Amino acid sequence: MHLRILGGLANVSQYLRFEQPFWERRVRELSGGRITAEIMPFDQAGLRATEVLPLMRLGVAPFAYALLAAAAAEEPEINIADLPTLNPDIATLRRNVARVRPFLAQLLRERYDVELLAIYTYPAQVIFCRRPFTGLSDLAGRRIRTSSVAQSEVMEALGATPVVIPFAEIVPAIRAGVVECAITGTLSGNAIGLHEVTTHVHALAISWGLAAFGASRGAWEALSEADRALLREGLAGLERDIWEGAERETGEGLACNTGQPGCTAGRPGRMTLVPVSAADSARRERLLRETVLPRWIARCGPECAEVWNNLLAPVTGVRAGAP
Repeated sequence: MHLRILGGLANVSQYLRFEQPFWERRVRELSGGRITAEIMPFDQAGLRATEVLPLMRLGVAPFAYALLAAAAAEEPEINIADLPTLNPDIATLRRNVARVRPFLAQLLRERYDVELLAIYTYPAQVIFCRRPFTGLSDLAGRRIRTSSVAQSEVMEALGATPVVIPFAEIVPAIRAGVVECAITGTLSGNAIGLHEVTTHVHALAISWGLAAFGASRGAWEALSEADRALLREGLAGLERDIWEGAERETGEGLACNTGQPGCTAGRPGRMTLVPVSAADSARRERLLRETVLPRWIARCGPECAEVWNNLLAPVTGVRAGAP
């Protein structure tokens, strides 16, 4: 049996160190050579992140990786666990993902005919800037690259101008002066050379970059029960590895960008690390309560307020009102 996989972003650690080896080698080992696979990053396949889930629903992409923030442009509730400012650290992210996972599995099954097999995360997405800043309050008036509607709303609330730019175009946009700051992963930013065109990086996690890996219903049901069990077990291990890698690489990315010891997976830079101040922490909480959650509910509707209040209000202490 040979599987064709649509994977995550090309040329970043998650794909090179985890996804690609799993599908090209580990699946063969787990199945005793009975199952083989080939994988291609969705962005190298000429696809936009927003196109992946619709292609899965059509059965065109039988096994694929979908960025939830991108899918949230059409389905706002799908990114409930990774709203900007919700998860200041990976422990909080783990807790929130665990609470919403059954909801996400049901949503993908009912709306896209997709069986959820794993949830991945990138390292923390932080703010890189080409000129000095000391915290969130200094971002007013700056043009900042974002990757989602919710990230853009946060930047607008801070008085900045958001500009949605694809990941592969971040460095050219900085060089050309289209934007002077960018939100992206600590280590993935290093991988594309962002440390060479910016000078300061903030330690606060704005968001993380969750993704769902799943199978279209037709592809999943075509497998034998034994093969489905084998893939679920293998993917559970891959998911653990990716999460552990994201935690490790969040710190390593900051170390690489600032030229500190502990940089082994990236290229040393000379950036200045902007620490998270008490004022930044308080501002983050206020942004979640006053901007992020109300705007998300306005896009998503009263059903989303109910989901939030059932699943995340008990652990965040923030309750959603009706739009």
